[in-house]
Amino acid sequence: MSGGEVAGILVAVFWAILVSFLALVLVRLAQTLKATTKMVAEVSEKAVPLLADASATVRSAHSQLARVDAIAADVQEVTANASALSSTVSSAFGGPLVKVAAFGYGVRQAIGKKGEPAPQRTVIPGRTLPGARRGGRRNRRSKD
Repeated sequence: MSGGEVAGILVAVFWAILVSFLALVLVRLAQTLKATTKMVAEVSEKAVPLLADASATVRSAHSQLARVDAIAADVQEVTANASALSSTVSSAFGGPLVKVAAFGYGVRQAIGKKGEPAPQRTVIPGRTLPGARRGGRRNRRSKD
């Protein structure tokens, strides 16, 4: 055998190994594509009912939110009515009740002091009381 024939045989063997390797890769790729197709079909079969359930849930949540919105509007109206009622009652009865309470307090104070004797004070010329100030009231404002 000559050198050219040996080289031809080596190239043919290398070419056969390369084709075998490519065939093996293509077989594996075909298996992967079949498995992927099967998985996508199963996911589609399971996703359609899940999407229908999610759509029903969203519709239910929307109707519940509409009900909550109506309830919140009613509560806001009741709150406004209660506030108006409170201010009406306060203006109608607040002033007179404060006056009656003040009058009652004054009567109690007058009755309580009626029975007590007035404290007697002795004035001594030239002496001041220990807590008395000289010079009258002073302005206590701070100088800024």
